[in-house]
Amino acid sequence: MYIKKILLIISLLGLIAMSIFSYFVYVTMFVSNTNFNNDLAYVYVYSNQDFEELKIDLSPILKNINSFERLAVRKGYNIKLKPGKFAIRQGMNNNEIINTLRSRKLTVDVIFNNIDNEYELASKISTQIEADSLSLINSFKDLDFFKSNGFNQYNFLSIFLPNSYNFYWDTNADSFRSRMLKEYKLFWNDSRLDKLKKIGLNQNQVMILASIVSQESKMTTELRTIAGVYMNRINNNWLLQADPTVKYAAYQLPEYKGVVIRRILYKHLKIDSKFNTYKYKGLPPGLIAVPDINSIDAVLNYQMHKYFYFSADPQNIGYHNFSRSLSEHNNNAKKFHKYLDSKGIKK
Repeated sequence: MYIKKILLIISLLGLIAMSIFSYFVYVTMFVSNTNFNNDLAYVYVYSNQDFEELKIDLSPILKNINSFERLAVRKGYNIKLKPGKFAIRQGMNNNEIINTLRSRKLTVDVIFNNIDNEYELASKISTQIEADSLSLINSFKDLDFFKSNGFNQYNFLSIFLPNSYNFYWDTNADSFRSRMLKEYKLFWNDSRLDKLKKIGLNQNQVMILASIVSQESKMTTELRTIAGVYMNRINNNWLLQADPTVKYAAYQLPEYKGVVIRRILYKHLKIDSKFNTYKYKGLPPGLIAVPDINSIDAVLNYQMHKYFYFSADPQNIGYHNFSRSLSEHNNNAKKFHKYLDSKGIKK
């Protein structure tokens, strides 16, 4: 009888222990452990981040970080984290959270435009993926990579076509660069390659001219007309005389560091640089900015006309007046210079 009581007590204790264990398992695995009001909370797991650092990042959005840790250790998640961007839904339990962090990496839309140089590009990209500005700059300065793919120090930025691209957030600098090269090659499809042959330029020349066109106007409706002006000058063996190339040449000089040139002056036209198309015939040796797709296609589909000149229109800011003769152009330019004077823009 005494033994039976002992066995009964042991059985009861076992049941209690089992109940307690089951309760902790239930709480740890199946009870909601989120602590935010929105539908989603985004978690960024960095490359080489350890579990202790992740716990700090997760603490604000979890009710009980300890229960999360217990299950993470039990499932071995604490040993190897998977980098990336993840979405935690409101009401998720620890098991769902861990499964999400293990296998449901999200992509992000990487968008960039209006880029003048590699530093601006690195700055914009580093805010959208894990790669930081320094690693991106170092990747952009790896000329061996670009030379092996047919580019040089003057035109390597050609591969970075402004657009919207889908990336995993944890993309590193070299992977970003390789993906952009792939996108550049896809951009030059059969249709665009056929147009290259028709206009008599190669890819590099189109990109250089497009970089000039992109700096001349932000009005899409004008781009083909402006491209046509420059093609007329090229085909007639004229100097290109593109003001944006003069600005670019000036900005390479120490005395123009931090200076914004709002008006091209005679002294600017005298700058001795291969990028100064008032002094040197033909296209400059490289890009003066990163051209957008509209500007590239404007060159490939340039408008055939008889204009050789254009000047900013003071009556319609942002647009230009186009002319066939120098006398007509001088008259248009005089009106614009008068407008600049009225605004006190001297340099």
